[in-house]
Amino acid sequence: MGLARNGATRPDANLGLVGESTALQTVRDALCKFAGFDMPVLITGETGTGKDVAASVLHARSVRRSGPLVTVNCGALPANLVQSELFGHERGAFTGAAGRKIGRIEAADGGTVFLDEIGDMPVEAQVNLLRFLQERTIERVGGTHSIHVNARVIAATHVDLPRAVREGRFREDLYYRLNVLHVHLPALRERSGDAQILARHFLDAFRRQHSTRARKFSAAALKAIGEYAWPGNVRELINRVHRAAVTADRRLLDPAHLGLGRDRAAATSLRAARVQADRETIAETLRDSGHNMSECARRLNISRNSLYRLCKRHGLRKGGLALPWGLSGLPLDPLPAVPEWLAACCDVARQAACVLGG
Repeated sequence: MGLARNGATRPDANLGLVGESTALQTVRDALCKFAGFDMPVLITGETGTGKDVAASVLHARSVRRSGPLVTVNCGALPANLVQSELFGHERGAFTGAAGRKIGRIEAADGGTVFLDEIGDMPVEAQVNLLRFLQERTIERVGGTHSIHVNARVIAATHVDLPRAVREGRFREDLYYRLNVLHVHLPALRERSGDAQILARHFLDAFRRQHSTRARKFSAAALKAIGEYAWPGNVRELINRVHRAAVTADRRLLDPAHLGLGRDRAAATSLRAARVQADRETIAETLRDSGHNMSECARRLNISRNSLYRLCKRHGLRKGGLALPWGLSGLPLDPLPAVPEWLAACCDVARQAACVLGG
């Protein structure tokens, strides 16, 4: 794969990011553009969207690609060891410090340090990180002199950092130091058509490494993949595909292998229950209001036109009579607004007709 000037990739490069959606192409364009600029990058997105992959792309296509890429999971660091892990320590700096230790940032000298889940970093450690971003120097715990470190910083988080700043959980000055270049990774549900492409990709990759009977997805499975919301994003998709490939005893994977059959059935049952509840509520209110459409709409806090549409949708009839105005033949689009005086007259006329008709 060729590199453009400043180490950036060509805009048409795939970058190892699988998918064809417009949302993903926007990410590729940003990564191509930002890779060649030796500046901090903030990557945001939900958990499981591939922020670590984006960071690897930025490093691999940068002028620092021959240097180390050091990843730090800020959310996994013990609170009492954050400073030591990030900046290192000198011998005797604290109990148990038997020797000098190089911190993660210093280990990234000449390359890139990737601060994953930066939003979970304790506020006290944020101060020293800010100093490094401003001065390119660190000081080991227990040390007495500054150490210059030449490393690019890429940070990632699923946390809403502007909100964290407002709530005092994240330093505002650090946020602006990190948010020089920004890449937002879309959720999988926002990447139209990519879930099926990714599922095939992960199944093929799994088959190349393991012996499995599974070969491809059924049409129903692909439909289920496309309809599922994927709250765990790409990470959840990988897990479901791998589990299906291991447990399946046939070549064709169906929704049940992916664990999507029950989810879809539950969703369908929930929708059916809601529809039935709506129908019963409307029918009961109609009876209680003496089948007066204006009164029924008032009690339901909806317009008369909406009530007519709902009655049509749920197959409800007034006191055994068909809905007025030939509504049964109308589509479910909004009806023209009816003046209140005309609506009242129509109600009176219909009630009189019901009485005269016995």
